[in-house]
Amino acid sequence: MKAGGSRRPGSVTRANSALRRCRPSISGERKEAAVNDAHDRMIKMLPRLRRFLGSLTGGTELSEDLTQETFVRALTHLDQWQPGTRIDSWMFRIAQNLWIDHVRMQRFRGETVDIEAIGDLLVCDGAIIAENRVILQEMRKDIAQLSVDQRNIIRLVCEYGMSYRETGEILNMPEGTVMSRLARARNALQKYL
Repeated sequence: MKAGGSRRPGSVTRANSALRRCRPSISGERKEAAVNDAHDRMIKMLPRLRRFLGSLTGGTELSEDLTQETFVRALTHLDQWQPGTRIDSWMFRIAQNLWIDHVRMQRFRGETVDIEAIGDLLVCDGAIIAENRVILQEMRKDIAQLSVDQRNIIRLVCEYGMSYRETGEILNMPEGTVMSRLARARNALQKYL
């Protein structure tokens, strides 16, 4: 979301109402403690979730919208999360499903381009900055050429340090498939360099 920009109408209200709905439905001190712990863990993973969705969306305003929607859905359906299990895996799966839904909808809507973002890419503040931007842009293009699964695996394993098993749980694939797709992605990136 742009600095100074407004959020989607009703998104904060929806998140607050979802939070109010999930708390009264849980009874008992033990469950209440689990819910409070879940809320704390959800807040702590916000930066990781933002980066993950930023990598899927290319860092657009859409990543903020998907982040908000992920939290709204997680809070609305908190009763479906089982205490004692990894809440981050559950939320990453919600985020990925929201992204998949968005991509499906985009097929019918077409692509939008932010003119201001393109202008920022063309601005140079010196030789080093220009060189770094070119290298970064080339790397993004190379990574964008990978399949969605390979991009997600690179993000979860290489950036977030998740194990192959955890990555497989999030992406709903066997551990061996995660390892082979990561190896193929690394080999493909080596060829681009």
